[in-house]
Amino acid sequence: MSVRIVGSGGETELPADVEATVVTVGTFDGVHCGHRDVVSRLVAHARASRHATLLVTFEPHPLEIINPAAAPGLLTTRDEKLALLARTALDWVAIVPFTPALAQLPAAEFVDAILLGRFRMAELLIGHDHGFGRGREGDITLLRTLGASRGFEVDAVAPVLTSGGEPVSSTLVRRALAAGELERARALLGRPYSVGGTVVAGDARGRLLGFPTLNVAVPDSRKLLPPDGVYAVRVEGSRGRFDGMMNLGGRPTFGDERRHIEVHLFDVGGDFYGDRVDVAFVARLRDTMRFPGPDALVAQLRLDADAARRALTASAESGNFNGSTHVPPSTS
Repeated sequence: MSVRIVGSGGETELPADVEATVVTVGTFDGVHCGHRDVVSRLVAHARASRHATLLVTFEPHPLEIINPAAAPGLLTTRDEKLALLARTALDWVAIVPFTPALAQLPAAEFVDAILLGRFRMAELLIGHDHGFGRGREGDITLLRTLGASRGFEVDAVAPVLTSGGEPVSSTLVRRALAAGELERARALLGRPYSVGGTVVAGDARGRLLGFPTLNVAVPDSRKLLPPDGVYAVRVEGSRGRFDGMMNLGGRPTFGDERRHIEVHLFDVGGDFYGDRVDVAFVARLRDTMRFPGPDALVAQLRLDADAARRALTASAESGNFNGSTHVPPSTS
């Protein structure tokens, strides 16, 4: 990870040799196409001014403090977000604890105490509709007024638009996932949606059926998952990248309604226990179903494996696994 972290397990403050920064502020849940456009512009501005780049984000999601009932499921956990930001050209990421006190802090005090006082901000890039501080009062108009009086520049970044003219947003991604529209979510994100977790011991039922599975434990219950069903997936971990299929949901044939993430990998064996893996959703194959018995389930799993291989081959041939800029319309 080349990007360096301030706060939440990283450096406590910026080093003294970082004299000035170009800053952007936001939640950045999902690190979608719009977020990455902001980051690329931030880097361009910083290179022109020879300042360091700094992305300021919050933990937990602000709505979990301001209005917990309205807090959305997370597109990216903390670790997933940092891993995605580490692939950019950012110099620094600051994780600011979002507390009730911070929620009540006026925008001017947030700028003075945190952005200027802690992070030595010389320039601020902000989304066209973004606001921070108490009641989101820190809009572009107020920030430009503060910049004029305090000596920092403010630039508003126009949104990245879908083919239908909608600004790409975390909300659009969540809606696509809730509707099971994996292709639309992939296009908005610029990559397939994924979930990361640790491989843990299961009940070995899949092995007895001839389809051994990795049971993946997701570390954060706030992580948003698509609808239950069977999916074609790609899995990446310390041993490499593998194709497979996944059951997300219960095991109704065996009377188990608990939600599980069970991944069967193609053409690979061995022990993955304790490994951290990232599971990318490539295609939805079918709903979770109850079968009359194990034999009927195994017959369907064989059909699922064939369908998953076809979907994975088609995805690889189209280049969709690496993302594209075309965002298909919603079907919901």
